[in-house]
Amino acid sequence: MNMSELVFIPTPGMGHILSTIKLAKLILHTNPLISISVHVIRHAYQSSKVTAYVDSQSRDNPYPTRLTFLTFPPPSSNPPDPSPHSSFLYAMELHKPLVKRTIQDRVRAGLPKPVGLVLDMFCTTMIDVANELDIPSYIFYTSGANNLSLIFYALSLADDRGINIATEFSDPGFSSLVPGFRNLVTSDVIPRVFQCKETVDEMLLNPTRKFKEAKGILVNSFVELESLPIQALMKYSDDKKMPRVYPVGPILELDDSRGGSDNKEKESVMRAMRWLDGQPGSSVVFLCFGSIGSFYEEQVKEIANGLERSGHRFLWALRKPPPLEGKSMAPIGNEAFLEALPEGFVERLRKRGKCIGWAPQVEVLAHPAIGGFVSHCGWNSTLESLWFGVPMATWPMYAEQQLNAFELVKELGLAVEIRMDYKMDRMGRNGNFLVTADEIEKGVKNLMSMDDNMRAKIKKMSDEGKKALEVGGSSYKWLERFIEDVLSNVA
Repeated sequence: MNMSELVFIPTPGMGHILSTIKLAKLILHTNPLISISVHVIRHAYQSSKVTAYVDSQSRDNPYPTRLTFLTFPPPSSNPPDPSPHSSFLYAMELHKPLVKRTIQDRVRAGLPKPVGLVLDMFCTTMIDVANELDIPSYIFYTSGANNLSLIFYALSLADDRGINIATEFSDPGFSSLVPGFRNLVTSDVIPRVFQCKETVDEMLLNPTRKFKEAKGILVNSFVELESLPIQALMKYSDDKKMPRVYPVGPILELDDSRGGSDNKEKESVMRAMRWLDGQPGSSVVFLCFGSIGSFYEEQVKEIANGLERSGHRFLWALRKPPPLEGKSMAPIGNEAFLEALPEGFVERLRKRGKCIGWAPQVEVLAHPAIGGFVSHCGWNSTLESLWFGVPMATWPMYAEQQLNAFELVKELGLAVEIRMDYKMDRMGRNGNFLVTADEIEKGVKNLMSMDDNMRAKIKKMSDEGKKALEVGGSSYKWLERFIEDVLSNVA
């Protein structure tokens, strides 16, 4: 039989590209008659870690004849808006003719015409390329079903009832029973992007309108975890308002070999892991806030004082924040921000705590000494924590993380709260939010003394996530259904 090719176009951010490549490998493992080419589009703010990771995947390719990586150069001109998101959208628009030409050239060279374009949730403009080439398109939604359900709800309010979403969702008195949720969703836990008139159309509503032109939406979640939001998404599909939804998660890259970028960084991580090896089981709380999560000195001191008062062992990924006057949200380098700590903190707590810069999150969460995770509630981090059965305390910061925290604490009872409403602005500033040492002490103590019923619930969800991916599991069946649908669209 002839090979059928899919073209994947990911957002070139670490959280997106990890799960995209993992999904590609999962499809290749599931069906031997599919090949995949991953088109990586570079932009001005692309992390060097993304480039290194893609290079490593190309070099250590388990499917050398069926998995191809094509990396496109960054645009030769600068975007009119220097923000990271606008820079990426600008690069995506400029690359549309190049992607189209590359696909056409590969077909002329004798490769099969692609049976589908699988596009990251932020790459929906590439649906135009798929339409021009008469190729079906599919969306890979790398966040949870909860956020997608809220976006569909927002889109229905905007398009069917003419409501200004930014104004409506930022009203302090707003609360609504959103499809897919048991509890009222309030403005406090609605992500900032919904509440910002400058970004809500560009980043959410317009891309989601393009979803309607796709054949299907793969969601990085599983039925056992998000049954209500997935049911709500299925209803939109049944009503022909959106294409079919395939819950195929948890899609996770559990290989942390992308690791530190230099010897000094790697040695710091090795020392931290050796220190963990010497700690009692489930005794250490791990604090990590994602690839762009960092705090300025005032907040660092509050965290440090809260940790010290809590009495618990800890491993803290503490990175230097970007300059206040800068344009980037990303922390400076990967060295620990030790100079922001209270005087004498490192020496006093040398035996029961470690501060490092970059942390190999998967490796740390898998370690038996870890008993709790203070997390920004990014979706990958949430799925990783559940995979390893590590209890979470919520401290969202940006993107859709407030809604993830709300779901974990209120909807599912799978986490305890430090904050659910903490929000950073578009450039990563903390605004007027300051989480006090008292809140942190209380949150860490609640996390590390979590009752047996909640721990059992987390363990059960961990088991359910693994079963979902096994042959016969819910996500395995949905992935098979996706592959069948893709191949049935071939003329």
